Amino acid sequence: MQRSALHGAGLGFRRDHLVALEQQVPDCIDFFEIAPENWIGTDPVSAKRLQAFTERYPFVCHGLSLSLGGLTPLNTELLTELKQFMQLHRIPLYTEHLSWCSDHGQLYDLLPIPFTEAAIQHTVARIRQTQDVLGQQIGIENASFYLQAPINEMDEATFINAVLTEADCLLHLDVNNVYVNSVNHAYDPYEFLRKLPKERVVYLHIAGHYQQEENLLIDTHGAPVIDPVWALLDFTYQQFGVFPTLLERDYHIPPLEELLPEVQHIASLQRKHAA
Repeated sequence: MQRSALHGAGLGFRRDHLVALEQQVPDCIDFFEIAPENWIGTDPVSAKRLQAFTERYPFVCHGLSLSLGGLTPLNTELLTELKQFMQLHRIPLYTEHLSWCSDHGQLYDLLPIPFTEAAIQHTVARIRQTQDVLGQQIGIENASFYLQAPINEMDEATFINAVLTEADCLLHLDVNNVYVNSVNHAYDPYEFLRKLPKERVVYLHIAGHYQQEENLLIDTHGAPVIDPVWALLDFTYQQFGVFPTLLERDYHIPPLEELLPEVQHIASLQRKHAA
């Protein structure tokens, strides 16, 4: 297979599946997503095994630790390493979570940014700095969260739109996160999606989650996608058009073949709307 632009249905590139993928990449997988922090500075053998895939398949980098909403200075050393990594593997896109995850060290969780005008300006400045170092636009992913900050001055959609516009960046739209937040905070996920800017969407995420209580969902990426989330993805294609869409599975990772029906279902919805 020759490398091409990001399209179709994708899957997270995980070491758990590396041997199976080296034997054969299933036809339903059109692209991969990689967490660069897990591969930057890896051993030469692992780097060579990765490059065997990045030379043949489209990849996107999805960061875990930049902390765009954090208060400590941006990790410019990481950004420089990231730029070199993307150039080495010819990966054209980097996305990060619209959240914060550090305070003089990594907190190993993605925490929500308060929806205030001050937070917009702070986060926009950090996104612009990131884009300046990388020399390109990045995508920001709408995050799941479990508590509403008492200092919020606006709703989530208004906050996301303001950050996108003022930073002039792209939207990495996570459909499962929209659903999780809609249950946890009692809003209509379809109305939320209608408020987002189609012209800034670059690609989509879909995933499973854990239902802890009737009105409390935990965004685990550790279970199959449920029917209401598939329905929301179907609506997203109807509303926004067909975008590249990636299945996330980060915990309770099954063998590769058990994830393929979900990747194939993404592709079937894409074909339906393309037609």
